[in-house]
Amino acid sequence: MDKEKQMTKLAFLGLGVMGAPMAGHLQKAGHDVTVYNRTAAKAEDWVKAHGGAMARTPREAVKDAEVVMACVGNDDDLRSVCLGETGAFGGMTAGAIFVDHTTVSAAVTRELYKAADAAQISFVDAPISGGQAGAENGALSIMCGGDKGAFDRALPVMEVYAKICRRIGESGAGQMTKMCNQIAIAGLVQGLSEALHFAEKAGLDGRAVVEVISQGAAGSWQMANRYETMLDDEFDHGFAVDWMRKDLGICLKTADENGASLPVTALVDQFYKDVQKLGGARWDTSSLIKRLRAMG
Repeated sequence: MDKEKQMTKLAFLGLGVMGAPMAGHLQKAGHDVTVYNRTAAKAEDWVKAHGGAMARTPREAVKDAEVVMACVGNDDDLRSVCLGETGAFGGMTAGAIFVDHTTVSAAVTRELYKAADAAQISFVDAPISGGQAGAENGALSIMCGGDKGAFDRALPVMEVYAKICRRIGESGAGQMTKMCNQIAIAGLVQGLSEALHFAEKAGLDGRAVVEVISQGAAGSWQMANRYETMLDDEFDHGFAVDWMRKDLGICLKTADENGASLPVTALVDQFYKDVQKLGGARWDTSSLIKRLRAMG
């Protein structure tokens, strides 16, 4: 706790399904948190629930903050929060650290790392995995890129809502690692969907099947946490298909640039496009099984 107390003045920008509980953990841990959200009503509700303070702009929110966290939507959202007319970089104190939890491209990460350096602040890319439940339970996996000194200073703050938090390398390495995460998930969810769909077609009890195969080589986080809702045809939770397609688009674009071959990822991305056409833009990513059921 002594390490955490060294950094008490914090700002959190973006209060979506991930950001709101993460900021809540920081406030509960005894930090002085000021929040900002594009829709001010969410910030007002957060303050009513957790205490702390809210600001109307990113620049106002980061005043005097030693560490600033962001968890927004995409590259453009992040640029706006950092560099916009009322952006955070213009209001941060020299020596402060900006920690970005958004899943964005490594290109925008490196662009903002340079802009931060010019403003005499540090920038750590720190995308997260673990879903809404991980954020709510303070058990996220955080993969980081950036200068080691900045990472070491920000680590005690991130550990408040992390199960594991590691620096992988220089700026952009965190985002590249998150791409690996999404590439792995895409194939896993499709495989699990096909297995459960096959069990249904074979007249098997899906729960009994998973009870057995989950204890062997087929076991995974996706199986343990999503098989029941998949069997029950429930997808109003977790990470939305729209966001997954955004992430996979980043993966595929980066693969074109670095020469990686991602045939399964490209295929599953198209399967998610089919799910969107079924009306599943906001369904959980495990809704790939809905596509199989729709095919008969």
